[in-house]
Amino acid sequence: MTVWGKILGGAAGFAIGGPLGALIGALAGHAVDRLSGEAAGTSPASTDAEAQAAMQTVAFTIGVIALAAKMARADGVVKRVEIDTFKRLFRVPPDELENVGRVFDLARRDTHGFEEYAHQIADLFEDRHAVLEELLDSLLMIAEADDELHETEVEYLRAVAGIFGFAETDFERILAGHHRAGTPDETDPYQVLGVSRSTDDAALKAAHRRLVREHHPDLLVAQGMPQEFVDLATQKIALINAAYDRIRKEREGAVALS
Repeated sequence: MTVWGKILGGAAGFAIGGPLGALIGALAGHAVDRLSGEAAGTSPASTDAEAQAAMQTVAFTIGVIALAAKMARADGVVKRVEIDTFKRLFRVPPDELENVGRVFDLARRDTHGFEEYAHQIADLFEDRHAVLEELLDSLLMIAEADDELHETEVEYLRAVAGIFGFAETDFERILAGHHRAGTPDETDPYQVLGVSRSTDDAALKAAHRRLVREHHPDLLVAQGMPQEFVDLATQKIALINAAYDRIRKEREGAVALS
């Protein structure tokens, strides 16, 4: 079952609670009823581990929708290109667009602040910073879809990152791989790896290995994340490897010239 099947078919059975649970509950009576037969047919065979993984997948995806909706209020306008980017990132089936839009609008209008959503997501994934980082990357891709990353959006995501437990240096590293850094060739590879130019080769190699280990797609698969985010992790690994290769080549060239 796809992530949308899990959300729209079985979400009503998840005891998530909090603002995320309220959004999931808002789908009751719509697609949940329509797909309840499919969910009921698969639930009895599910193990506790499978049920937990499904619940976290649902919570993660609903969380991104909610935080994206709150971010849309941060810059004051919801743009078509941002919506299209969201649909591309999440591979929303045409017949589920209405339901996704319903969740988005509910989150945008409700009285819960973004902090409440961010805290709940942080609690659900407190021991998995790589998952939280993929969520931040997703939001950054949506924010920069119009080729303009507004300062209000950056500050909003900085606040979310802080709630997730990321240090300022971590947020700058995450941000370095996005719009403000320009094209991949213009991206500061040291920022992408979260190291300084004075970092020695051994520490550089260790930082590279740690990031690759933390963001390896197989890790996200094992943690039950939807394929959409596994694909984002693959892109992240490519960015990390490219940054490391650039630094190595620059240093090798500097040694050859000395």
